[in-house]
Amino acid sequence: MIRRLWQILKADCLVQLSLSLLLLVLLTGVLAPWIAPHDPLLVSWRDKYQGISMNHLLGADHLGRDVLSRLLFGIRSTVFVSLLAMSVTLLVGMVIGVLAGYCRGRVDALLMRLCDVMLAFPAEVMIFALVGMMGPGLGNILLAVLLVKWAWYARMIRGIVLQYSSGHYIHYARLIGGSPRYIVLRHLLPVTAAEMALLATTDSGAVILMLSALSFLGLGVQPPTPEWGAMLGEAKNVMMTHPEQMLPAGIAIVLVVAAFNYLGDFLRDVLDVTHDSGKRE
Repeated sequence: MIRRLWQILKADCLVQLSLSLLLLVLLTGVLAPWIAPHDPLLVSWRDKYQGISMNHLLGADHLGRDVLSRLLFGIRSTVFVSLLAMSVTLLVGMVIGVLAGYCRGRVDALLMRLCDVMLAFPAEVMIFALVGMMGPGLGNILLAVLLVKWAWYARMIRGIVLQYSSGHYIHYARLIGGSPRYIVLRHLLPVTAAEMALLATTDSGAVILMLSALSFLGLGVQPPTPEWGAMLGEAKNVMMTHPEQMLPAGIAIVLVVAAFNYLGDFLRDVLDVTHDSGKRE
């Protein structure tokens, strides 16, 4: 599978570009304090709405803050926070999904009925409602995403576990006295890891859009913390007089979300090819 993955990766320039872009964004976010040209919170009324210059490579906003510096630091509060929310939710969904798929019986029925209740409501509407009730803030966003999206991950991972738990090697491991913990850690998690990575990759773009939308509406990361959705929210007030203010954050969101989506499509194609070849064998 790894060889097939590498062959397709070398042949697809868009996948290489998407992966390179994401790695560059993540690295830039880590190094933001050292490579940002200015303090992202520094206010300078003299530089208000200053255009592109040597001092401000992407201009300055309505408070004279350097847009490039805020864009770089915004990676942390947009991309990093979204990946953290997705990772925690995936972990919770993985535990519940594996438990339901492996134990089956009453445990499976109880957990899946709970998932059905959670999935009966649109995820985006529920997240907006929860954040609206709990109030804006990073902690409340993470909690809302976890409470709403764990059920989707749990149901998807349960299906993956059911698919693999009927394999002959799983039955053999049970016959020789393998403990459930050993079977799950040694056999089930390794074979389901690739598809879990696919779920995480395809959902990362949606979580970034959700966090940006919350910040755009004033329910997400609060000012003066730089965040891409919040930067769009601030720029919309001067969209007619200074439309260039919306471009940096807007383009950044589009490129990162598109890169995650394309990378997810690439992984889906690889997994489909692998599954098909396994069936032919």
